[in-house]
Amino acid sequence: MSQTSDGDGLLIPISKHDNIQGTIDTQTILVKYGDYQCLSCGEVHRMIQEIQQQMQLCFVFRHFPRIHIHSQAQKAAEAAEAAAAQNKFWQMHNLLFENQYALNNGHLLEYANEIQLDINRFLQDMTGHVHAERVAQNIQGGIQSGVSNTPALFINGVRYRDAWETERLLAAIFD
Repeated sequence: MSQTSDGDGLLIPISKHDNIQGTIDTQTILVKYGDYQCLSCGEVHRMIQEIQQQMQLCFVFRHFPRIHIHSQAQKAAEAAEAAAAQNKFWQMHNLLFENQYALNNGHLLEYANEIQLDINRFLQDMTGHVHAERVAQNIQGGIQSGVSNTPALFINGVRYRDAWETERLLAAIFD
């Protein structure tokens, strides 16, 4: 698959391998490529939560850790996937965004404990980098769709390029 996008279209279709909130048969599908250490991603996370309280949408989160500037982003993405393996992706996802300044190993273990993961399994997944390939696949898919920075949003497959404001994002969703 050597196709790449000019950055305006989502080339990797949503699949059962994605982390999905809501159902894919809703009118609006929002795909976010994000980095848990990126402060703008944290702001957009809060915006999306606000929008989800106002309307039904299908939300898909894909990892795009920018490890050259965020040293703990890869590890946080792997922790989220380790939680996903135990059906607790969204709980870990929310904790990571709520605690963006505290993503070292000790904190990740704390969060795993807080959401009641099987700690032995979590530690094995983390030390063995069991989910690194999944994160790499998300990154590659993002690159194919023209993502080079975070956050990157796609509304029904089309790249959102307006301001990071709730009202603007809502207007784009209803456009």
